[in-house]
Order: sequence, then structure tokens, then C-alpha cells
Amino acid sequence: MSTKPFNLDTSYTQNRELSWLRFNERVLAEAADATVPLFERLKFAAIFTSNLDEFFMIRVGSLFDLSLLKQVHIDNKTGMTPEEQLRAIYDAVAPLYKRRDKVMEEIEEQLRLHDITRVQPRDLIESEQRYIENYYRNTIRPVLSPQIIDPSHPFPHLINKARYIAVRFRVKGKEKEQFGLIPVPDALPRVIFLPGASVRYILLEQVLLSYAEDVFSIYAVSDKAVICVTRNADINPDDENFEVDDDYRHHMKRVIKKRARLACVRLELFGGEGSAELREFFMHQLSLKKEQVFKSKTPLDLSYVYGLSERMTPAARKSMTYRPFKPMPSAMVNPNESITRQVMKRDLFLSYPYEKMEPFLKLVEEAAVDPAVVSIKITIYRLASSSRLVEALTKASENGKDVVALMELRARFDEQNNINWSETLEDAGCQVIYGMEDYKVHSKICLITRQEKGKVQYLTQIGTGNYNEKTAKLYTDFCLMTSDPAIGQDASEFFKNMALSNLNGTYRELMVAPNAMQSRIIEKIDEMTHLAQSGQGAHIIIKTNSVTDRVLIDRLQTASDAGVKIELIVRGICCILPQIPEKTENITVTSVVGRFLEHSRVYCFMANGESEVYISSADFMTRNMTRRVEIACPVKSTQIKQRLIDFLMTMLHDNVKARRLMRDGTYLQVSNGEAPLSCQDAFMQEAESNAKLIESSKNGFLSKLFSRFKKA
Repeated sequence: MSTKPFNLDTSYTQNRELSWLRFNERVLAEAADATVPLFERLKFAAIFTSNLDEFFMIRVGSLFDLSLLKQVHIDNKTGMTPEEQLRAIYDAVAPLYKRRDKVMEEIEEQLRLHDITRVQPRDLIESEQRYIENYYRNTIRPVLSPQIIDPSHPFPHLINKARYIAVRFRVKGKEKEQFGLIPVPDALPRVIFLPGASVRYILLEQVLLSYAEDVFSIYAVSDKAVICVTRNADINPDDENFEVDDDYRHHMKRVIKKRARLACVRLELFGGEGSAELREFFMHQLSLKKEQVFKSKTPLDLSYVYGLSERMTPAARKSMTYRPFKPMPSAMVNPNESITRQVMKRDLFLSYPYEKMEPFLKLVEEAAVDPAVVSIKITIYRLASSSRLVEALTKASENGKDVVALMELRARFDEQNNINWSETLEDAGCQVIYGMEDYKVHSKICLITRQEKGKVQYLTQIGTGNYNEKTAKLYTDFCLMTSDPAIGQDASEFFKNMALSNLNGTYRELMVAPNAMQSRIIEKIDEMTHLAQSGQGAHIIIKTNSVTDRVLIDRLQTASDAGVKIELIVRGICCILPQIPEKTENITVTSVVGRFLEHSRVYCFMANGESEVYISSADFMTRNMTRRVEIACPVKSTQIKQRLIDFLMTMLHDNVKARRLMRDGTYLQVSNGEAPLSCQDAFMQEAESNAKLIESSKNGFLSKLFSRFKKA
């Protein structure tokens, strides 16, 4: 621990990075779970791997930067310095590599029983050896660019996450050792499928590794391995030089290029010997320490696994994947009536991916051709590569509507996609504005303004997730569409403030960060605390992706100490430790990792038979509360509010995919003595049941279904 002065109570908090690694460990647990379909287990292993890559690029990269500063930055949950956190991370990551190797070995062994085999070079039968030899000579070898490393051939720049064959050799007849590299060519397919009825394949890098002696035929090769470097990708665009008269898109393009050349934070080795001499040479060249080097028996990039399903027989695919499910029609939406008219009558609510995104897309598409619509304003953080939403917005602009898109170009790793979409929108005549300096716009809000019979009417949509048609089928998120005039007026004020770069606007209904969301949440927590102190029952349920903000953590601890029942549903990082005597005894933390990525955020405050419920784009993280533009919106409809509470309670009763955080930071599977309940399975079944009722509308069931959701 740091010897620096530190006066915060760390008895009920834990380090965010170590908490995140525990989350990724839960992802890997899905890959190890024999009850999960086999191919889905393989995909979870791939997700674990890509998660870890991003963790090193961003979180480890950020700590690496902090460790170089003269000013010491102390973690306010543990008192650890950046160097201490990095050492703890390296210690925690090493066992995860071994566990992934074991899990992947088990998965690939099971896949072989289904005639799906990743072949090692030594496993090739004679006909396959001839095939690979021919493929190497005719396809691979002509595009190779090998290089020795010596004074005449200086050490090259190794591209982030690119694969190389590292070779140790000596000139024949001489004792002096040298080193060389073979970049694995991106232009060639990563997976080479072998002839035959079975799905047998070998990875390009393993073929190239086996032919390293041929590439360096004039030398005596003594050691070789596939290597991959991970570079710090944690660039803050607002820290880079930006001229006021510059195009922000051009600025972001420069930032993306710079990311590719930042310092190395990890070296991985796969296959071959990977001797100490080989490792030490590259550690020296890349300025890495021993603890930053990881050997793996598993391929270093598992993204190729997703394409294997195309080679499976229909029967194999069915037996090894989740049962088919597609988003269902919403039971709240009448398919025979205009979405615009329905929102004008009552609030509508969608739950992705259990229900289709279609009603929201139709709302925007209707607005694009509605003569009464004068403007559409929207914040955009991430979009699909093919977007109906953009098509609707461009059509609206072409029809003379005032279309304003607040596009966040700094959405990490989606920068280029957003740059492209911003150019498309501008070309169509839309007004595109960008986020504020130092503040990402992460809110999800769309405002449609209508003028009819001399009256202005607002239709407002608030979401917990991005306007991305692809992820809406994979992430759990909520979408509220309302004609509530007070919410609409706040939304109108919000877009006016964004256009003026005013972060200090005031709002009646919406909680808006960075100016007032944290303080408004604190007010709600304090209200519950005061009720509990006066002997009244008070209950808080928060569903979020992460809990790291020290201010909110301390307020929740105070509320718990006062007797407020606090149930946190936190998918990922959770820096508050529950069940600490006399500190957090009334707090429980539940995490659900399953088929769909839990992404929705809900804040629920209940007392005296009343409840206040908000849906939000913001996690309980310092960055969301103080360095981003976020929105939380109250849910006023009694039916929708109850639906959200029922949703949360179902999650809290999950005893299949739910894990409970213990006071020592570990997670245990929930065991409540009840019948097995997977909340995601339950939500899928409910959506399918509602869809069947909608299908039966000709028998008169539809009107009964909709009547459940009309305003009281």
C-alpha cells in the first residue's frame, strides 16, 4: 500500500481495475459452464479475450500514463498508487491466462466430437500437409515481408494487436545469435479450412510459424513464437492540440492515427518455444518488464471463432447454439395505428432485445414525412454500420425538416464510424454539431417538435442505450417515448443548451450531468436516508453497469447505515463492498452475465407505498457524473413504472445466471432455495407470450392486451 497520506475510509471499497477483472472472470465462467451451448461457450471465450485486450489498451494504458507523472495519483477506493495498481493487475491477470487455456482446451476437445477441429501443424495428415505446402508456396510466401534485426535493419514499429512470428537464429557456422520478424499478412484469410467433409482448420499464424525455417533458410533457427503487442490506446482527444478554426473531424482522424504509436503495455506469446532469450530480447526492445509478458496456449485473437458457424451443418449449429430468438413486437404498441398518434395518447415503452426497436424507428420515419413536424433533434453516440435511423434523418432533412444531430466523435473505438456518419448527415443537409470540449455527450435523447393548429407539441424519446439497430438485438436496454409537455420542454431546453455549449442549464424533470445529476441522485438517496432514520421503510434499487463514483458510494453507505434497504444490480465494476458490519450491512450487489449484455440503467426509490423510477444513460461512475453529458428521465406512467419494478425484482430473484458479490470482493452463485430462474430466459418467454397474443388479435385479444397499458 502507498505510504502517502490518505484519510478516506477504504473498509467498504475495492479497486475498480481488480473489480473489472472479476467481471471478466465471470465472462470466462460462462465459457466454462457446461450448461451453456458449446459454440456459445466458444464465443464467451472470444468475448473474454477481446475484453481483456481493451482493458489493457485503456485501463492499463491510463495507469501507465499516470505512473509517469511527477504528481502521485492515489486511488480513492484503496489508497494505491498507479504502480501498485499495475502490479496488482499483472498478478491477477496471469492466472486468468491459465484458466482460459484450460477452458479453451475443454471446449476444443468437445468441438472435435462434432467434427470441428483446430488443427496443429503436427496433426496434419499427409494429404493436408500437401495442401498446406502448396498454399504456403503459392499464396502465403509471395506476400511475406520478413526482416532481420541488426544495425542495418533497426527494430520496426510493431502495430497494436497485429501478429508477428518472432524468430531467434544464428548465422550458420557462427555463434552470435540474432533475431527476426515475419509480420502475419492481413491481406490473407486468418483461417485456412482444410479439404474434406469435416470442419478442420488451421490458423494462418500457425502455418507461418511452422515455415519460419523456410523463410529464414540461410540461418539456423533455434527458437520461434507468435507474438503480439498491446499498446496504450487511452488518448484523450481534448488533450491534443486543436485549433478553433480546424474541422473537428480532421482533428479526430489525427488522434486515431496517433493511437497506433503509443507505448506498449503488454507482450503476448503463443506457440513455439518462446524461450527466455526470445522474451528478454523483445522485452528490451519494447521497454517492458517481465510481469508485462504473458505466454498463452490459446490463440491471441479469437475473433475468428464467430465465422466458424458458417461451416457448421444446420443440425450441429442447432445443437451448439442458443435456441433461436428474435426481438418480438411490443405488447404496448398497436401495429395498426400510427406510432406518432399512440405516443400522443399515452407513453410507450420498449425493452430491448426482448422487444423490437421498430416502433422507435417508425416514429422517426413518420416524423420525416409528417407535415406537422418542424424539427428532429437527436444525440448520437454509436450507430450500426447500416442505419435505418440515419436514412430517416436524411429523408427528414430532404423534406425540409430542421434536423440537428449532436454527434459524439469521441465514442472510443467508434470514432471512424461516427466520422463517416457525420459526413453522411451533413451531405444530406442535416446540421451536425459535436460534443463539448472535455465533456463527451453520452445521453440518448431524441426530440420531435410538431406544430399543429397553432400549438407546439413535443414527442420525446429517452433511452438507456445507443441508437444502434445491431446492438439493440444483443444488449438489454430501455426506450421511453412520451408526449409529456414538461419532459418535452426540458428536452427542448437541453438541445438549445448543447448548441450554445452551456452545461449549466436547469431542468424541471430531467436529471442532467455534469451539472446536476449527481446532486439530484444524492437528494433522492438522502430522502430515503431520512425516512429510514425516522423509522419508515425505505428501499433503493439501482441497476447500472458500474459503480465507481466515491461520492455516490459514500452516500449509499450512509443510507445503508441508516437502515435503507439497498439492492444494487451491477453488471461490471462495483467498488462498494456489501455486507461490511456497521458499514454496508443493508447493501446487496447482484451481477447477471448471460446471453445478452446487461446495459440498461434504472434508478428506483421506494417508500410508503410510493415509488420514483428513472431510466438513464449514466452509470454510477465519476466520469458519467462529472465529465459527460448524461440524462436520467422520470417514468410517470403507473403501468410502465410497475413494469420496470417487476423487471428489477425478476433480476434479483435470478438464481441461474446471477452472482452475488461477497464482502471480500469475490462472487458466488445465488442460491435462494427457489425453483431455477434465469431472468433473461423469463423475459424472452414473456415477450414471446405477448407476441402470440398480438398474433391472435383477429380473435379479439389485441384490445384486451392494449388495455393493460392505457393510462390510469
